[in-house]
Amino acid sequence: MNIVIILLSVMLNAAAQIFLKLGMERIGRISLEHIPHVLPLAYKAATNPFIIAGFACYAVSLVTWMVVLSRVAVSYAYPMLSVGYIVTAVAGYYLFSEPLTVTRVLGIIVIILGVILINQ
Repeated sequence: MNIVIILLSVMLNAAAQIFLKLGMERIGRISLEHIPHVLPLAYKAATNPFIIAGFACYAVSLVTWMVVLSRVAVSYAYPMLSVGYIVTAVAGYYLFSEPLTVTRVLGIIVIILGVILINQ
């Protein structure tokens, strides 16, 4: 059961990243030139449904992570957060046409092996 809660927290965290990216694609690129217009930009972000969904996923992820930490050793749980890198890399490829290069795939394999080794 602990692994299910850990993976739920990791997936919620990854979903938050994906929602925030979707929201920021609709808002547009932010640069230093936007500093004088920070309030309208903040309003635009605060009312964007994807940004709201991202923060909601973060909030639920935080609660589930606190449940995890109350049940298992942090040295077991924390490395599992690395799975989120895999989820976001794959989601980035499919949802945003981000490159999934050989180097990134090798990195994903290293992460998987690392999580397996740490949790032995």
